[in-house]
Amino acid sequence: MTESASHQFHPTLLREYDARGIVGDTLTEADAEWLGRSFGTMVRRNGGAKVAVGYDGRHSSPALEAALVTGLRAAGLNVLRVGLGPTPMLYYAVNELGADGGVMITGSHNPPEYNGFKFMMGTGPFFGDDIRNLGTLAASGDVESGSGLSEDVDIEDRYVERLLADAPTQDFKIAWDCGNGAAGRVVEKLTARLPGRHELLFTKIDGDFPNHHPDPTEEKNLEDLRAVVAEKKLDFGLAFDGDGDRIGAIDAKGRIIWGDQLLMILAEDVLADVPGGTIIADVKASQALFDHIADRGGKPLMWKTGHSLVKAKMKETGSPLAGEMSGHIFFAHRYYGYDDALYAAIRLMRAVARAGASLTEMRGAMPALINTPELRFEVPEERKFDIIEEVRKRLSEAGADMSEIDGVRVNTPDGWWLLRASNTQNVLVARAEAKSDDALKRLIANLNEQLTASDVAPVTL
Repeated sequence: MTESASHQFHPTLLREYDARGIVGDTLTEADAEWLGRSFGTMVRRNGGAKVAVGYDGRHSSPALEAALVTGLRAAGLNVLRVGLGPTPMLYYAVNELGADGGVMITGSHNPPEYNGFKFMMGTGPFFGDDIRNLGTLAASGDVESGSGLSEDVDIEDRYVERLLADAPTQDFKIAWDCGNGAAGRVVEKLTARLPGRHELLFTKIDGDFPNHHPDPTEEKNLEDLRAVVAEKKLDFGLAFDGDGDRIGAIDAKGRIIWGDQLLMILAEDVLADVPGGTIIADVKASQALFDHIADRGGKPLMWKTGHSLVKAKMKETGSPLAGEMSGHIFFAHRYYGYDDALYAAIRLMRAVARAGASLTEMRGAMPALINTPELRFEVPEERKFDIIEEVRKRLSEAGADMSEIDGVRVNTPDGWWLLRASNTQNVLVARAEAKSDDALKRLIANLNEQLTASDVAPVTL
């Protein structure tokens, strides 16, 4: 049954992996209700009857959650409301409660004025054409009608129990920086039951993020963690993004352990249990990671950047573990195959305990390579994919050794450089890795030659 009412979303709201906007401007409560109506329609037409809904600690999240639930119920769905918590707790609820889908209201690591929605269809990802279809259904008014029910479900303690199920018995001294994000309360409950000593930073959930922005991939956001680890002489430190699906880490010396380096440690542990397993990493990851996986008898698989794309590839290949430079870590080994930074923290503890070496020793043993940070170039939205194609064509004609999985990743005797188009912003993203400063300069010169040829300002390091 359909009705004549319809709704137009702001053209920037529906992204490749989620819906995201500025509250009161490009994202309103009316948008939230219609997202519920459209998504509920898709779930019903997929044979589903109930969805789980959660929300993060942003000030706008409770009102957006209420509007979303109104829309879901109006589409005829029953709603399981799991309340305030990290995104992976919502993923856990969908899996454990037998829901036919899920929606998480979260702005992740965006500034406080933003908010958004992450979706699951069944227990799998929901992205790309599926998200665009939400706009099509709302604009046409082609939506289902009904009068679903809603029910509050407290799943937080069950989620903590599940995290503890894979925790090691070894005593660690760890600092946990929640950045005032949605993981704070769960981390308090989790660490209260872990052995060892745990120093907690900024666990109070506060949508103003008064201490620092909750994005562990930016070095400046790890300064408080470094200070506590050094002052208290701890084994290592962990940090989480605003909705708890991305992890950051530092060792006892304050050195950052980047996403691909975490994956090196975790992959070695998983491959001990799953010999020959396929381990997936995104195109921004170090060659050292892919070599390390192969050296440990695993099958390294380079794949596209984007958490939804990685989850889909894991299901396709039966991969037990995957990760991205951004700190999304996905465990299908002993877990559900989604990105959960709190579970990744537990598995990192487990991996270090089983390795018989400290995390600092493991970090110190990694190859000494020189990497650029992620370099970003703002370009017109309508040009970003064209630029990548121009670069690809020139390199192909020149006989370059390159991967075209996601943009272009060019291999040379000096190392490699990457140029890809962001799926979520009007930017190009570049990265390079070499064994020496001189080699890195040559790689950057190669990259700059291509950027200049497509009228993009060159890199200056």
